[in-house]
Amino acid sequence: MASIVVSQEEFNRFHTIDRELYTLLVINLFRDPAESMQVMGMWLWLEQKGFYNVVKKMLSLPHFLINELADEAVICLKFLTSATETPFASYDININDIPLIQCLMEKEITFKFFNDNRPNAAQEVAKIVNDVCVRALTDIMQQAIILENTRSQNHAMVLPTASFHSNIGRFGLYYGSSSGGTPDLNEVSVPPDDRTMFVTFSKGYPVFEWEVREFFTTTYGDCIESLYMQEVQPNEQSLFARIVFHSASTIDVILNGLSKAKFTINGKHVWMRKFIPKRTKSQLLQPLPNLPASLYD
Repeated sequence: MASIVVSQEEFNRFHTIDRELYTLLVINLFRDPAESMQVMGMWLWLEQKGFYNVVKKMLSLPHFLINELADEAVICLKFLTSATETPFASYDININDIPLIQCLMEKEITFKFFNDNRPNAAQEVAKIVNDVCVRALTDIMQQAIILENTRSQNHAMVLPTASFHSNIGRFGLYYGSSSGGTPDLNEVSVPPDDRTMFVTFSKGYPVFEWEVREFFTTTYGDCIESLYMQEVQPNEQSLFARIVFHSASTIDVILNGLSKAKFTINGKHVWMRKFIPKRTKSQLLQPLPNLPASLYD
């Protein structure tokens, strides 16, 4: 029986949404093209393992959440490709390292799942990358590399003016309810994203907005400019939040030289790290939409 030949155009059409997500990662969010191809391979691998419509769900999310999900995927990839003889318990990982991936999936997923699949996962992901991603995404990767080279050659950065920063709030970046207070005049020119931390909570141990505010006000004084908790239904818990501080120096105090800090609020663990949006200037001017109770519609 003669084999069926699938043209490149047909192959690309079949992987339209995969190409759309990859384009968003490497063109819109400026993520590393090679690493992002591995990330796409892992998403497709998860779909093969029964976590359906991962790519479709991600495309419905705001860009900053897609970027955070990609960061969590990189954590999983590093674990999957690590030496299988290394005991699981020896890794400095926690279930809370992938809260958004957990929220994205319709069924439970933990690091135990990745550990159980570790012996074969690296080869399976690599096969998907070689058989699917390379063929479907290489042209987009080449575009991203060309654009990055162009940006590097024309590295004349134009800094936003103070008036631009003062008007950001009118376009929706001052999300959440305001805590009041007057920002430090020295921080007026610092955009909100550079004064923002990303906070994650442990699934099954709900933390409420008043608890977060009380903790930081008691510990660091009147430091919160605005606080955004993930919007959820009454019977669900928020798994993440973003906090904009009056001063960027508050973040340095909280992290104390670390990339991630762990706190306990009323007996519940909370992890904090600096928010890294990786968005274009034009995207900064777009209002941030309200998120659904879960990460998918």
